[in-house]
Amino acid sequence: MLTATAALAPDGQPYQLTQLQNAGGMTVTLMDWGATWLSAVLPLKSGENRELLLGCRSPADYQRQGAYLGATVGRYANRIANASLPIDGKPHALAANQGAHQLHGGPDGFHARRWRRVQHDAQQVCYALHSAEGDQGFPGNLDVQVCYRLTPDNRVEISYLAQVDRPCPVNLTNHAYFNLDGAGTDARAQRLQLFAERYLPVDAEGIPCAGLTPVDGSGMDFRQPKTLLQDFLHDRDQQRVKGYDHAFLLHRTCGALECPAAHLWSADGQVQMSVFTDAPALQLYSGNYLAGTPARDGGSYANHAGVALESEFLPDSPHHPEWPQPDCWLQPGSRYRSATHYQFYPI
Repeated sequence: MLTATAALAPDGQPYQLTQLQNAGGMTVTLMDWGATWLSAVLPLKSGENRELLLGCRSPADYQRQGAYLGATVGRYANRIANASLPIDGKPHALAANQGAHQLHGGPDGFHARRWRRVQHDAQQVCYALHSAEGDQGFPGNLDVQVCYRLTPDNRVEISYLAQVDRPCPVNLTNHAYFNLDGAGTDARAQRLQLFAERYLPVDAEGIPCAGLTPVDGSGMDFRQPKTLLQDFLHDRDQQRVKGYDHAFLLHRTCGALECPAAHLWSADGQVQMSVFTDAPALQLYSGNYLAGTPARDGGSYANHAGVALESEFLPDSPHHPEWPQPDCWLQPGSRYRSATHYQFYPI
């Protein structure tokens, strides 16, 4: 189902919404602006329906928030230090939007664009975008497509495809915030299991400040399920950024869509979400700066109202070719392919 809203986007045209639905009654809603994932409603075993994503009341409200709610993020998700790329041994300037650094592709990144809806049916919608040479400072022309598919077993499959005509780092993700207990609860009460043995410490600006570090003996250890509250602010690494906002290098067995990278459980025990990805890392963000973000009920969210699990390359990878992951630089003639699946289970 595709609908146009009465509200106009910044380009003066209506927002276009698409709803996917499976035979079990789960619905997923997408928007062409930012190729944004707006909603995921799951029927529970109790017979109730539960919204599992943070979102705004109207499409226009998405223009009044800086949390990237559900947006497709690019060209490079997460942070690039000093908003520059090393090209031919020299710094190449990018558009900065978080102090001296670039975050999530720059001030006018992919989250702030109208994507073209190029394909859709009851189970899938695909969006495409052209990013011209120099866009947010990035080299080369880039063409990108993202597809969302809802399967009969409540799996939201997100797949990305991109190509360039000049070497450029590419790192695409979706910035959905999950609260499996529904709105109005502290998302840190959810239990998380994350299959990673190392994480990346960051400074107060979210820039990597040390090498990959074992999770052993720290609040970063989610190899066994625990609530996010259990060790919240336990470490200096968390204290610098007011909670969890860290990339975890996934265990080597996770880099296939058959093996889970993480599980998340609602505090009330009625919903489980499993994350599958072929990306090398997951960024865990505990919504430390969500306060004031426009909410679906017309009010605003509090800090920690949702948790993001963003599949990606490690942050600032263009400056760290030594890290044990695939090269984040996409070359002309090659294709960037990445997929992340979020599967929801009523318990």
